[in-house]
Amino acid sequence: MAYRILTINPGSTSTKIGAFNDSTEIWSKNLSHCAGEISRFTSVNDQYLYRLEKIREELQRNETGLNEFDAFVARGGLLKPIMGGTYTINESMLADLQGARYGTHASNLGAVLAKSLAMEADKPAFIVDPVVVDELMPIARITGRPEIKKRSIFHALNQKAIARRLAKNVNSHYEDLNLIVAHLGGGISVGCHNKGNVIEVNNALNGEGPFSPERSGTVQAEQFAELIFSLKLDKEMVSKLIAGRGGLVAYLETNDARAVEKRIAAGDCQAKLVYDAMIYQVARFIAAAAVSVCGCVDYIAITGGMAYSQYITEKLTKYVSFVAPVMIFPGEDELKALAEGALRVLLGEEECREYV
Repeated sequence: MAYRILTINPGSTSTKIGAFNDSTEIWSKNLSHCAGEISRFTSVNDQYLYRLEKIREELQRNETGLNEFDAFVARGGLLKPIMGGTYTINESMLADLQGARYGTHASNLGAVLAKSLAMEADKPAFIVDPVVVDELMPIARITGRPEIKKRSIFHALNQKAIARRLAKNVNSHYEDLNLIVAHLGGGISVGCHNKGNVIEVNNALNGEGPFSPERSGTVQAEQFAELIFSLKLDKEMVSKLIAGRGGLVAYLETNDARAVEKRIAAGDCQAKLVYDAMIYQVARFIAAAAVSVCGCVDYIAITGGMAYSQYITEKLTKYVSFVAPVMIFPGEDELKALAEGALRVLLGEEECREYV
């Protein structure tokens, strides 16, 4: 008998939901929220009832009742640093998310929505591998300034799901392999997975790693400081330069990799130089990640939306295949990853963690 699972993934302008039998998708829907609708709310928390009603409407359209589900699982939001895994949604977690104790993001609503629906159905509610998963080894936390401690913020949900998928493909277990996973999306994260723990990864949001379609990545610190002072930028503008107005957007005024490749095909030399530089930086961080396990890497996985690009994957493979065999997993199926995380707990394959 299959477990029926409802998955919930809130984003800034959408709420993605999906119904699964075990890890097999039955149906899914991207509930878009136009800017006019979202702008009515003064805070993320204020969107709760609006998004809850949208989910209920979609369930009704699919003639699906809450009592049909065995579990509810959501994308985790900005919480305290925690180990990877599947967590039960408890009051401590809800308090931190609703109080925005560790930051504000639409994903904070995921656990709140899942818990509300789960309580009504009297079923369990979980989150899986939120972006704040922190399994860094102690040596990786030292930055060079004692006032600044490295933060682990990356595409944990997709990275962990792809790592498990790769292990299954090679008839092994995630906990038995050393892997490097590079997630290529609006942000780029490169993680070294050592026997099930991500012991080294760049902070994909706050200015570390390769530059990406929207983020500046690692920039030379003194030059960046001079830029801030010369332009007299406030904190909000500095944050936008780091994430949102960096990378391809800053150089080429687009965050669309497909559009950049069209420009390259049409002979745009500047677009090619910048795009190739991004790929080169990803390759450098992949190679550097191998240091964390003294070069003993079993496989490299390339995933995320940009992994659909043959232009990117061929160049990356040429750069880094000396480290380990490269496998490509295009896209990011976060709803499936959520269902898989809940299913491991329901089947007793993994112990559910408690957020404290």
